Amino acid sequence: MTAIVSSHLLNSVDGSHAGGIAVRLINLASGATLFETASDDAGRLLQEIADPDPAARFELVFHTGPYWITRVGQTHGARIMDEIVLRFAMPDSAGRYHMPLILSPHGYALWSSTEHG
Repeated sequence: MTAIVSSHLLNSVDGSHAGGIAVRLINLASGATLFETASDDAGRLLQEIADPDPAARFELVFHTGPYWITRVGQTHGARIMDEIVLRFAMPDSAGRYHMPLILSPHGYALWSSTEHG
């Protein structure tokens, strides 16, 4: 079975898609990195995960610090958030786990939608 982890990253400062943000998925039970990639030019992320452990917890890390440095530098004050970390489970090994983010230099909004196979 294959699960899908996806996201759409949007820049709330100028309304653009947030492309080029490094993203990593880690299985917290084993410590294994399942993927390291970046959002595409349209701010999208779509990764297949083969046979995810339904009992495991996962950590999805968005490395937003470098993204904001290239766009706003320090013009919005000191940045204290360099990463956004989401912890979640994948109880359905054939499910789709979609976690879109709206980003700003000092915060974010997240929601999720899950489709089961």
